[in-house]
Amino acid sequence: MNFKSLRSHPLITGTLLLTLSGLLSRLIGFFYRIFLSQRIGAEGMGIYQLTFPIHILTISLTSSAIQTAISRFVAQAASSGCNRDKGSSFCRKSFHNEKCYLTAGLMLSLSLAFACTIFLYRFSNRIATEFLEEPRCAPLLQILSLTIPFAAIHSCINGYFYGLKKTFVPAASQLLEQFVRVAGVWLFFEISMEKHGAISLNLVMWGMVAGELAAVLFSVSFLRRKKNQGSRLGAMRQIFFMSLPLSANRVLVNILQSMEAVMIPGQLRQFGYSTSESLSVYGILTGMALPMVLFPSVLTNSVSVMLLPAIAEAQEKKEHGYILTLIKRTCFYSLLLGFGCTMMFLFLGRWMGSFLFGNELAGTFIVILGWICPFLYLSTTLHSILNGLGKTTSTFFLNIMGLGIRIGFVLYVIPAAGIKGYLWGLLLSQSVMASGALFLLLRRK
Repeated sequence: MNFKSLRSHPLITGTLLLTLSGLLSRLIGFFYRIFLSQRIGAEGMGIYQLTFPIHILTISLTSSAIQTAISRFVAQAASSGCNRDKGSSFCRKSFHNEKCYLTAGLMLSLSLAFACTIFLYRFSNRIATEFLEEPRCAPLLQILSLTIPFAAIHSCINGYFYGLKKTFVPAASQLLEQFVRVAGVWLFFEISMEKHGAISLNLVMWGMVAGELAAVLFSVSFLRRKKNQGSRLGAMRQIFFMSLPLSANRVLVNILQSMEAVMIPGQLRQFGYSTSESLSVYGILTGMALPMVLFPSVLTNSVSVMLLPAIAEAQEKKEHGYILTLIKRTCFYSLLLGFGCTMMFLFLGRWMGSFLFGNELAGTFIVILGWICPFLYLSTTLHSILNGLGKTTSTFFLNIMGLGIRIGFVLYVIPAAGIKGYLWGLLLSQSVMASGALFLLLRRK
């Protein structure tokens, strides 16, 4: 495939649409973070951020891997023309159409989501007290549990449209979800201040519920009535067997990430901080500095979403040259973006922290974190290529390796060097993960 045809490929147009939506969403989220930091403070941001590992864990368990499976099977079903051509290699394995995979994925994802909602709501106190070591997280987790079924539906529908390479609905729903969340929290805060003269962290979580509900209603409205062709049970079996190892990998990875996040405030206390100070530093890092550094990754995230079905389709058609072209271009543009962002954060990081967040420590973190950009952006896109090729075990071991490095720094370096020790571990882990993914892809060729 030459460059001209590459420019007109759905991968490019889909990436541009997702990037535009992601950029607007990140802009809204960026100012939202500033708004929250001013309203609830650094300690409040730390408490709020402690719930995120649980949130990510529930998504990994209920919908993330299933979305990937739906996207891959829908892309293969659409490209092989199962409804018309029963002779393709994919159709010999399956006779399900695209809608059948969506229905099967929804059934599987929602069953997990409702079970997870009940568990998280019932055991929120124990999770907050014994795992997060912060009892004030308990009511936040109860409200968070209500978002899980909505997030599962939204994720499955997104996977369906990604597989069809129709990115308008996922892009628009992402933007709508962010807008409703921010507008909802702002409105809740204003009402609370007028009636009670105080702000509760619970209102932030209710904003998440409102955002997910709006995204689901919007996404469902674009689903056309189309008859399922094939056995839903058979389609569910295919989705289950593909998503099971990927889900197990992500759940294990996210459990380790949750342990990592929970240990940071505790290890900061060993360094000499009080409980309030450790939560404040954690909130500054995860609620201010990291979102700033991750802001440009909206482009690489969009590319990653579109790469998986494109790679799956190319693999089905045995277009190995096209896959190699994607790998080369992915590396070049990811590194170009990464080094450009590194230079920007090195020169402007301290100013960003002081001007945007009114916090000098956030500026220091941004400068240090700027060095991870080339490795982070490259790792994100290359891991998506590996998943598209079905190499989920490889990405699992790379993630475990990176997490092992970070947890080691949390356990042994933070008590001696403070939060900067974690930043060094983050840099080393991202470089190892990016280098490992590149090595596996080049060795494959």
